[in-house]
Amino acid sequence: MATVPFDYMSLPTDVVNPAEAEQAAESRETRYHRIRTVRLRQGVTLRTAARQMGSTIRELRKQEDETADLRLSDLHKWQKVLDVPISELLEEPDHSTLSPPVLKRARMLRMMKTAQSLKENATEPGIKRLAENLVNQILEIMPELEDVAPWHTYGQRRSMDEVGRAAAEPVPLSILTADWD
Repeated sequence: MATVPFDYMSLPTDVVNPAEAEQAAESRETRYHRIRTVRLRQGVTLRTAARQMGSTIRELRKQEDETADLRLSDLHKWQKVLDVPISELLEEPDHSTLSPPVLKRARMLRMMKTAQSLKENATEPGIKRLAENLVNQILEIMPELEDVAPWHTYGQRRSMDEVGRAAAEPVPLSILTADWD
């Protein structure tokens, strides 16, 4: 019998736990929906959903996997069973996936709205001047934000020169008195 010298230095030193490796792989997968979360929140059992959708519990379990890429018709069935808008079933995109220029513009827009609100609501002259300076500095960085309005306050009324939708798009009375039967 031939012998081979044993070189312990060639053995791998890091031990990989299969469960942890599988969990790490799953976390990297794209999540498409949150059907299971919504179903549990709505208190609908898999058995009830299967009956209403004309499917098996096994099939629905597969569909509930967040990484399962479902057809629109399947999403529509879930929407009817759970009685929620389809948008409620879809996974929200992570804000970190937005491109840096889009994120920068969104931050600048929020900053401008806040500065405009400060300027509009300032009662002391010093604070009003600071808010005006802030607005001007933001406009130097991003001139396209010139027409940005301040944040809306609760119950804010429209000014007299703003026309509501009812005035802009009048509804003929014949629609209200039409015979619908």
